Amino acid sequence: MKNVVDRFMHYVTFDTQSDSENQTCPSTPGQMVLAEELRKELITVGLSDVSLDDNGYLMATLPSNVDYDVPTIGFIAHMDTAPDESGKNVKPQLVKDYQGGSILLGTSGEQLTPEQYPELETLVGHDLITTDGTTLLGADNKAGIAEIITALDVLMDNPDISHGDIRICFTPDEEVGRGADHFDVNKFGAEWAYTIDGGQIGELEYENFNASSAKVICHGVSVHPGTAKDKLVNSMLIAAQFQLMMPKEETPECTEGYEGFYHLTSIKSGIATTELNYIIRDFERSGLEQRKVFMQDKVDELNNILSKGSVTLEISDSYFNMKEMVEPHPHIIEFAKQAMEECHIAPVIKPIRGGTDGARLSFMGLPCPNVFTGGYNFHGIHEFISINGMKQSVEVITKIAEKTALQQL
Repeated sequence: MKNVVDRFMHYVTFDTQSDSENQTCPSTPGQMVLAEELRKELITVGLSDVSLDDNGYLMATLPSNVDYDVPTIGFIAHMDTAPDESGKNVKPQLVKDYQGGSILLGTSGEQLTPEQYPELETLVGHDLITTDGTTLLGADNKAGIAEIITALDVLMDNPDISHGDIRICFTPDEEVGRGADHFDVNKFGAEWAYTIDGGQIGELEYENFNASSAKVICHGVSVHPGTAKDKLVNSMLIAAQFQLMMPKEETPECTEGYEGFYHLTSIKSGIATTELNYIIRDFERSGLEQRKVFMQDKVDELNNILSKGSVTLEISDSYFNMKEMVEPHPHIIEFAKQAMEECHIAPVIKPIRGGTDGARLSFMGLPCPNVFTGGYNFHGIHEFISINGMKQSVEVITKIAEKTALQQL
């Protein structure tokens, strides 16, 4: 089991942040560097059918060790880290036998406190890995990669644990919403799969947001300020008007559970043109459609009151709630739930307030719920992971494989 930590500590040294502005796949060269390193490792540990394509999708197989038919299942993780914080020169620090209280993050002046992150109170006695306060950690999702490979190691070292064919895939660009763009479901060949991309210990998720992105383009007129009287139209002021028309209580920081939101993610501003980029989220398809209509109504309303300048809206769908594709196959959830319980882990079944590769893969014919890694506070400098949780994730992966095989007897 110590290999799961060694692997993780090695993988986080690779800078694999994805880049939404670059349309190549993978969007950054570091992802392919890690993919090649992982390809060599998968061959070394003894997996078969190891393949790495030009888009950075790495697949491999652990062949069945039983002489009867068992469904082929898969486990999936992504190699990229989020663009929200730097993933370069990650310097993880080990906190052994955490006894509560604040954790200083290197010499950065940053710290983890139970007041800000109350989940720390549930991890007393755990060994933790944190950042040094200057980068993200990369547990999302290099922990998932380490856990999957280690689980297959466990299965190979313990041939008495029955399992069918197991397929794995490590994908690029999940963090910029493109992780399933070039995923070859037919080549993967699994009947269902699990993304190992969740957070707290026990998480089991098969519901996620329906998601769209929206671009509000505010059009003004640029004129030299010295001769701007009655001519200049500042698009940034129009953009400010629009944002003030959006419901302030329906934002990520004001919502939880099954509540949806509008989230202003970035602004590209100038006198002549300003772009407001939003993501729109709702657990119901009808709710997502209502949110799209609301934004268009606000654009129309603003255009009607503007004496100069104008506003346009562009909306595109990103992914949908996997629930409608997973629920018809309840055994997929039941295997994972029972696996956790047999590993003495209380399943925490709740919706994902976000998305995974599994959301899109489920609509591509590969039902794909999400299982925990043991990580917390993804996408920021306060990210950390429980080593105990990583080991428990390995146990759950191996148990899912075993239960899938034994269920066929």
